[in-house]
Parts: sequence; structure tokens; C-alpha cells
Amino acid sequence: MKSDISHPGNFNNEDSNHTANPHIDQVLDARLSRRGLLRGAAGAAGAGVLGTTALSGCATSGASGTTGAALTSLGFKPVAKSLADKVVVPEGYSAQIIYALGDPLAAGVPAFKNDGSDTAFEQRAGDHHDGMEWFGLDASGKPSNSFNSRGILAVNHEATTDEKLSSFFIHTNGGASTLPRPASEVDKELAIHGLSFVEVQSSGKQWAYKTSSPFNRRVTTMTTAAIHGPARGSEHLVTKFSTDATQCRGTLNNCGTGKTPWGTFVSGEENWYGYFSRDAKDDDRRKKDKQVQALNRYGRKAGAASRHGWESAGPQDQYVRWNNGALAASAKDDYRNEMNTFGYVVEMDAYDTQAPMRKRTGLGRFAHESVAFAKPVAGQPVVAYMGDDARGEYIYKFVSDAKWDPKDAQPANRLAAGDKYLDKGTLFAARFKDNGSGEWLELSMNNPVIAGSSYFEFKSNADVAIFTRLAADAVGATKMDRPEWGGVNPKTGEVYITLTNNSNRTEANTDAVNPRMYTDMKGSKAQKGNVHGHIVRMADASPAGSAFKWDVYVFGAEADADKAAVNLSSLTDDNDMSAPDGLVFSPATGVCWIQTDDGAYTDKTNCMMLAAIPGKLGDGGARTVKHGDKSVTTYVGKTPTPTTLARFLVGPKGCEITGWCETPDGRAVFVNIQHPGEGTAMADVGNPAKYQSQWPANAGYGAGQRPRSATIVITKNDGGVIGS
Repeated sequence: MKSDISHPGNFNNEDSNHTANPHIDQVLDARLSRRGLLRGAAGAAGAGVLGTTALSGCATSGASGTTGAALTSLGFKPVAKSLADKVVVPEGYSAQIIYALGDPLAAGVPAFKNDGSDTAFEQRAGDHHDGMEWFGLDASGKPSNSFNSRGILAVNHEATTDEKLSSFFIHTNGGASTLPRPASEVDKELAIHGLSFVEVQSSGKQWAYKTSSPFNRRVTTMTTAAIHGPARGSEHLVTKFSTDATQCRGTLNNCGTGKTPWGTFVSGEENWYGYFSRDAKDDDRRKKDKQVQALNRYGRKAGAASRHGWESAGPQDQYVRWNNGALAASAKDDYRNEMNTFGYVVEMDAYDTQAPMRKRTGLGRFAHESVAFAKPVAGQPVVAYMGDDARGEYIYKFVSDAKWDPKDAQPANRLAAGDKYLDKGTLFAARFKDNGSGEWLELSMNNPVIAGSSYFEFKSNADVAIFTRLAADAVGATKMDRPEWGGVNPKTGEVYITLTNNSNRTEANTDAVNPRMYTDMKGSKAQKGNVHGHIVRMADASPAGSAFKWDVYVFGAEADADKAAVNLSSLTDDNDMSAPDGLVFSPATGVCWIQTDDGAYTDKTNCMMLAAIPGKLGDGGARTVKHGDKSVTTYVGKTPTPTTLARFLVGPKGCEITGWCETPDGRAVFVNIQHPGEGTAMADVGNPAKYQSQWPANAGYGAGQRPRSATIVITKNDGGVIGS
């Protein structure tokens, strides 16, 4: 997940929502008057450079309440902004590197040389460590919710550092920059995407991952997955690989994560669309196929080139599948629908190495980030919140048909519990009103707006699951500034969603929940739009209901920015930030951890992680933002103080800070450092002196000097709880 401001032209810069949907209050009265017809679920200066070892536990995304004593104020000295090529943490804390790109996951796999010659990536750590969850093990290796010194980390491997097609740091001379791509290079790239499960353990003094644990495994773009939910068997998922549309291959561009109330791992497939190619005549071949409208809406126009050119590596099946335009006589003979098999939430059991990956189509298909589960309540539906990470996209909620049974917190079959709660339910998209209220709009054939849509033809709930963006368009959901990670506050039950930034926000289309458009200077370069992003806070009237209230918890801004138009939260040098992205609440302490993926403020500081103790919705007040003759009223949370919002970590050069989890006692926190040195030019791959970053090699971890994504573990030197 890259900032759209820092990476113009990048595949993460998708902007395919060209509907006239509201930015707040423009939904057709006819649609609103028909809401009463809806059925279904709607209702009521820090310490130093990282060493070479380490690791520990992870937390959930809010599925359960706080397990320890909640912190009411932050006890550490805020870390200053930094441009150094190292990880900086507060005084009194230590950070260690434990698990990096290429690290072996099985006995017999050679140590990582980090010179581009390494192979066997199906048995090594993947690239671009992202979202992450902790699954505890007791001393005997059995699942445990309370053991603090042994566990499994489930890690997303989102993408790879690339330029001109090639993932250049994993190839000897940077890789090919023209088509066709060599199959040997593509095979590496197919393997470094996906997920990894890795056992970690503490010796009592430091953490380390176990190279040959039986729990270790990789999931890649080639791993078979079972299709579950309403889209199973759909004609739009039929491929040569699975002619009955019950299976597919791989997971791709995995970004945020979640941990279900029944103890499984869920991972969101984000910017998968850029991995597929379409030639210029594909629309003509498809003629009046409604897939053309859907392909355009999901970012694949005819003539679009793919991110890596995987489809060019040869006639073999594993390469051809990435070409959306190679049509045969029937969908059973080609891969015209292959792109439709991506864009979902995948579910896996971290403890069961034989259980297949499931794609949960009931949670919709879009650029998924994390999945934030509300605290389950006996006899009530399971509720999950999600964001679609692209400019002008939507916030979603899923409500299960099945009612929560507390016995399922420790089920005999965890994935069967997932079948129960995630395969049948109702999806909703959020519409924000300008008075601080909002409503969840049902996305199902029960909604007459969907069933009778002239915008896009929906024949079934399978269509809604596959073409979710078009369903949200049809009902008039609110276009947002790149909704990313979400978290549920274990104390209040309120939902926090990061809105990273939006370079397309203009004065004309500002609204109450996306109220800022301004010019920010990065050196001599003018950056326009909602440059620094914000975090919206929502409170449902009832978890499964249709009504909610909202405000903005905090606006990202530079400390010296105009407090009337930009720095609406009065941030200071201790807590100013840009592009909030990752967001997780600690189950142990209730602290909200905010991570940035920034390109707008990187002339002043590398990306960072902040700790927050937020209040509750409505603890601030209304503010008016003026844009020329236009005034926008918004609702801003209480101004943070140094003890309620403070910078905790700053990463090395060129990185994004992402992924967070902890041990159950909150005394060890795991964080991912993604793509350090991303600003390195492909032409300089043979010259370490020109690398933007040499981390983690410059911290003493591993061979070579090429930068690597890696997982770190942070502990307090006195053994205390993190953040205290």
C-alpha cells in the first residue's frame, strides 16, 4: 500500500470511480425513499539501531476486549522526527530484527545471500512484509491464548520493490526491464508474493524465529484456494483451472489482516488488478459482455499493461493466466475470469498446515485492507468492518446471518466456524451525511435499488459479491479519501478507519467527512488535495443496524500548517504525521497504534508509528473549513495531548511502517518495516553506495547490502508493558 502522492503512476494509484456518487448529500431522493423497502440485516529522541535477532507476539484487530489493564496515558518520551537510515524507538526501549526477506523456512534451505542469486523462495520469507497477526503456542506446541513466549506469526507479503517490470533487488543484475520476461525471474516473483507462517520463540532474553518449525509454511500466487460464499460456482469465476468455479489459485497483494473471533487468520487482497494485462482489442472481443464495465471499474481498461509482465514468460499455464484478453471458445478454456478470482478476504488456520485457504466472497471484492471485527455478543450477528484502498472508494460492513455462539471462540474446527459466520451474511456500504450521522446501505438483491439497477445488471448475490464496487456505486455510497485499515476500540466499540490521502480531492468535491483540500509544499514541489489524510471514527447505533454517527478522530498535518484549514487537530512536533495507514488497537492495553505510508512529508521525516489513547466520538466539536466561497462544516475529535498521541517509532529511509501485533501480556510488540530503500533506482542495483537504504544489513542483520523488508520486535528494557 503506497501513498498515491509519493508514487504517481504507481499501480496503487487506482482512480476508477468516476460515478457521480455523493461526497455526502447528493443521493437521489428516490433512493432514500426506498430505504424503507429494504430487508435483511439492516436494522435498528530515541534509542538506536536494530540488532540481529528477535521477535514475539501479535494482537488481534479488535475481535475481543482488552485483556489487561487499559492504559489511560502514554508513559514514554516521544521520538523526534528522523531521516536516519535506522529504526528509532523511545528511550528505555529496544528493537531487534528477526525475520527478513529470503530467510529460510525449512531445513536444508541455504542461508540468504542477498545478492540476487537466491532461489527456492517457496521456502523462504516473502517480500514486503505487511499486515501480521499472532497465534500463541504453549510449551508443548498446542494453541494458546495466554502463553507469551512462543507463537506463530502470520505475515502478509504484499508486493516487491520494482521498477520497469522487474523486482530488481531479488535478481542478480536487477532483472529484465523489457518483455518478454525470463521465466526464471517470474518464478521468483510469483513466489515472493503471498503469506508466510513462521514460529517464533523467546529464550527469556531475546526472540528468534525457528528455521525448521513444522508450523512454518508459505502461501504464494500458485497455492490452491477454495472459493466460499455466494460467488462459489458463479459463471464469472469459471476458469480453465476450475471449470466449476469452486477453486482458484493464489493470493496476491495481501495488505491488512485480521483475527477472527474463532481464532483464524484473515488477509485482504488489495491492489491485485495491476498484475493483469489486457490488450487494446479486448473490449471488441467481449462485445456487450457486462464484464467490460466491471473490468474498467476495477482498473483494467483495454490496452492496460501489467505491473510485472508475468504473462509474457511463456505459454505455460502459470504465466498465461495473467492475460485477461487471451480468449478461447469458452471461459472453461481460458482465463478471461482469472482477475475475478482475486480481490477477496482469504481465511486460513495458522495451526493447521494442511487445511486449504478459503476465499470468503461474502465479504465482497475490492481493494481490501484489514478486517476489523466488532466484539462478538452472544445471540447477535458477527460484524466486520473493511475499507477499499483507492481514491474515491468506500467503507464497508459485513453482518453475518448466523448469531454468535460463545462456544465458537474455541471451536473444534476453526475453518468450519468461518464457514458458519462468513459464508452467509449481508454486505453494506457507508453513506455519510453532513450532520455527523450516516447510514449503511444494503448490497444485496433484497435492495430494490440493486435488483432494479440500470447502472449495472445484477442477477444474483453472487454478482454483488464479485462486482461489489458497482453495487456500492448503484446505491450511492460516499466516496472517501482512500479507506485503508480499520480497528475497533475495545473500550467503546467505536470503529476507526484510516483515510490515507487523496491527490484528487478538490475544493468543489470537499464534503463534511472529507473536508480538506490544500496545497502543501515538499521543497519546491506543490502537492495538492488531501495530502496528509485523516482518521474517521464511527459508532453504530447497534452493531447490525443501519444507522451510525461519525466524526474525525484526527487530521494528519505538519505541525506548522495552518490550524484553520489544514492542521485542524493542532498536532505538534511530538505527534504530527502524514498518511495514516495501518491502525490496530492493542487487546492488552487498548492503545491505538497508527502507522504511516507517506510520501508528502518524507523531506522532513521517514515513515513512523504513533501511539494513541483516543477518547470517544463527539468529544470535540464542529469546525468550519473555508475553500474560497465554499464553507464545509466537519466534526473534529478532542485535540490530542502529548500523553494521548505521541510518536513512538521512526523507520529507515524509503520504508513504510506496517503490520502490528503483540504477545497477550502486551510486553512484546511486532512491527513490519516494508520496502526500505524503495527509492533506489534499478540502474544502481550493483552499487550499494547509491542505495537509498542499506537496512537491515547496516544494523548487522544478514548478508549483503541490499535493503530487505523485515519484522522487528520491540520490548521495554525494564520488562514493562509497551507504551506505559
